[in-house]
Amino acid sequence: MPAKTKISSAYDVHPGVAMVHNVITSLKEKTGRSLDEWIKLVKKDAPVDEKKRREWLKNKYELGTNYAWWITECSLGKGEDGDPDLYLRRADDYVERMYSKSKAGLRPVYDALLKLGRSMGGDVKVCPCQTMVPFYRNHVFAQIKPATKTRIDLGLALKDTKTPARLIDTGGFAKKDRITHRIEIASVDEIDDEVKRWVKKAYEMDEAVRKSPSAAKMAG
Repeated sequence: MPAKTKISSAYDVHPGVAMVHNVITSLKEKTGRSLDEWIKLVKKDAPVDEKKRREWLKNKYELGTNYAWWITECSLGKGEDGDPDLYLRRADDYVERMYSKSKAGLRPVYDALLKLGRSMGGDVKVCPCQTMVPFYRNHVFAQIKPATKTRIDLGLALKDTKTPARLIDTGGFAKKDRITHRIEIASVDEIDDEVKRWVKKAYEMDEAVRKSPSAAKMAG
């Protein structure tokens, strides 16, 4: 179930935040304690050292590694709290910071690319991070990143697709990264039909991944 939000935003809740939200809502059922109860217990009885605290949770309460890491981080004030509204407020701030001061002139380019990504379909999710804005369908299929004061890099997930020279190979395919190519864009005029075709290609390839037999097997 998606994390519910109370505020209006131009963006969507990041999948990682939604995942944490779902973990929190089911934590007591699966472990016998709510997040607040775990944090209270850890602060009262667990070792102060972060590594020892994780091991204490795993050994004394037989928690899995992911739960032990996450509860420990939350107990130290470092963990994601799964609040979708807080994420969306931060998302707006991330974008404002990315396109402020010396990079403010790139904002029209960003806005045009944002509109282009959204236009691919109603299932597109836009989830800003501190240094870039990824587009999700089932996975990240594109991202917008201010590379310099005068240029945005539009990253695309195209695997080993043969592309013209304008699409620069990032080396991502060899490294098993999602983003494999980038297009350098310095003005709104450079968002032409070729750019639009490649964004659509990346969007469509992500759907093909979801429907592939191997993807279906993993999902099952």
